[in-house]
Amino acid sequence: MLDTDKVQHLRVDYRNRQVRWGFIWAIWCAVLWGAWYVPGFAIYSEPPFVDLSETTGDLLLAAMVIAFLNAIAVLLAMFVWVGVLGKTADYVRTLRQVKISRWYLPAGLAGGLAVFGSYVAIVYVGAQFAAVAALLYPIVGAFAARVWYSERITPQAALGIIIVVLGGVVIFTPGLVDELTGAGTGGWIGYLAGGMAFIGWGLEGAIAGRALDVSDPDVGLTLRFTAEVGLWLLVAVPITIMLAGDAFWAALGSALTNPAVWLLLVLLGLTFGFCYVAWYKSFPLIGVGRGQAIAALYGPFALVWLYLFTFEIPGVEFIIGGAIAVIGSFVLFTEKRDVLEVIRAVPASRVRPDTVTRSRDDEMTRGERRP
Repeated sequence: MLDTDKVQHLRVDYRNRQVRWGFIWAIWCAVLWGAWYVPGFAIYSEPPFVDLSETTGDLLLAAMVIAFLNAIAVLLAMFVWVGVLGKTADYVRTLRQVKISRWYLPAGLAGGLAVFGSYVAIVYVGAQFAAVAALLYPIVGAFAARVWYSERITPQAALGIIIVVLGGVVIFTPGLVDELTGAGTGGWIGYLAGGMAFIGWGLEGAIAGRALDVSDPDVGLTLRFTAEVGLWLLVAVPITIMLAGDAFWAALGSALTNPAVWLLLVLLGLTFGFCYVAWYKSFPLIGVGRGQAIAALYGPFALVWLYLFTFEIPGVEFIIGGAIAVIGSFVLFTEKRDVLEVIRAVPASRVRPDTVTRSRDDEMTRGERRP
């Protein structure tokens, strides 16, 4: 029989590995998420999207078609992913478990709105703004997770999130002030879309976090995009057809006959799909708020990727706001691991008295103190 000290050492070592991999997955998410904006920006330079820039309605139509095709591209990439991992049967089994799979429907709705908001922000304001507009999403996710299932946010983690938020304020404020004073370019729809992006992604993480406690991240992610594509087919596409008429079918048909669009869709599916794989894998390991905050490094990464491919120097507000976000993320990254031991608090009504007694006895035996 193992002695208590050795068991405790193994337990702490296991938890440290969980935390380390949680941060690794979140950082990989940031790298790939930033890369996604390159094909997301480039696709607007290809027919028919380059031709849909004469009226406001056409700009929205272009964003709708691209977001719809993006969802399909990612779902196909995820089907290949779960197939290679041998998890297709798990996908079907989890889909049938309504108590679990039902959570991925609102997650797909929130995430789909965020993606659409990003594409609208790209075409109205610019790729650099869209790339960093969603940096406010960690605070939305952390607040939702705290309210919905009592996920703990330590003082240092809260400080890191607040700093990230300040970076987002620096990014948004100049453009919003110009629009409100009449000195802007009329792209206020893009700023609203940027707000929709950070709210959508923040809520998605908190919603999906509940289902990820009891389902595989790879399977859960595929279910999330299944829900998004289903919502597009059943709700968004019919509404778009009613508003745009034959213009929707013309744009979709023209896009699918352009080989360059197909190549860009492959890149969109790979970068966005696997950034989501990393994002969802980080949540069960380090928590929704913390995983989202580290993944917010995608903003500076996106600016670097866009500069490498477009040679356009980012605006000063984007550089300063991105730097502030990096500082906030490092505040989170350097948090001591012992305070990450308990990610979620269990409501008192759900804890049995004998469990509490045993837990306290164990703590006294080990001489530990909970954070």
